[in-house]
Amino acid sequence: MISARWLEKRKPHWHRLEAIVRQSGRRGVSALSYREIQELGLLYRQVASDLSSMRQDPADRRLAAYLNQLLARAHNLIYMGRRAGTGGIWLFYRRTFPQVFRATFNYTLAAFVMFLAAAMVGLLGALGDASFQRFFLGPEMSDTIARHQMWTESILTIKPLASSAIMTNNLAVSFATFALGITAGMGTAYMMAVNGLLIGVITAACWQAGMGLSLAGFVAPHGVLELPSIFIAAGAGLLVARGLLFPGSLPRREALAVYGGLGVRLALGIIPLLVIAGIVEGFVSPSDLPLAAKFVFAAALFGSLTLYLGRTGRSSLKPEEKQILRSAQNDT
Repeated sequence: MISARWLEKRKPHWHRLEAIVRQSGRRGVSALSYREIQELGLLYRQVASDLSSMRQDPADRRLAAYLNQLLARAHNLIYMGRRAGTGGIWLFYRRTFPQVFRATFNYTLAAFVMFLAAAMVGLLGALGDASFQRFFLGPEMSDTIARHQMWTESILTIKPLASSAIMTNNLAVSFATFALGITAGMGTAYMMAVNGLLIGVITAACWQAGMGLSLAGFVAPHGVLELPSIFIAAGAGLLVARGLLFPGSLPRREALAVYGGLGVRLALGIIPLLVIAGIVEGFVSPSDLPLAAKFVFAAALFGSLTLYLGRTGRSSLKPEEKQILRSAQNDT
């Protein structure tokens, strides 16, 4: 049990760290003196250790939650204070992005559930009502599917241009999904619902036309990267909504900075995934490769993505970084 004497000794350190974080304001570490920056690093480690001790006593959950958020704010300040460079970019994708993904996985999972629910509604609605199907797909695409033709065949004649356009579109959709988190998550949920409905309706239309395998062969190679990326972007948007709607003990503005900072890292992390997905969608997905080869290729890509997001950066975490990410997981 944490004693009152211990708390009285530690509280001045917490208040001092909070004062330094508040003093930094919008300027970040540039607003601090050299001595204050040194103090920030020392206090950061001390508070991380204090939080670890606080977790041993279930009666002190309220103080533990306060230290969680204080430590997250300090971490955000320290992280943003680092100079950018090629080494920093490599470190971001090798450590930071997969770590933040794992810590905030519940938000990505929530986005996936939204998408899946909408896809089921689209699938069942299209199977039960042909007018519902035609409303979503439009007459041109509906007629193309009715003729047992894949609308993707035109991509083959303009592969480089198509690949570039696909990348741009995927990036625009993903960043819009993330940014719409500022609408208290309603815009993000809308994007998930619309995309899910469309996938469900297309799946039903192609299945009824006997083109289910053709659709799967087209979607699988790039979809194993593109769809998870969109779910991650939506999860980032939900993080922004969390900071806006449920700031906890933080002022709403600072909560947005903390949770928004995590969201930005997720949104930046999916850029290479979407670039690769665009190349695959332009060159591999619509190609004449055998279906078996496309499915094997898709399985290899998805396996690589799973290993990357699930394992990368685990052994390189520092103790205080483990504490920060554990705090984020407890907040989800």
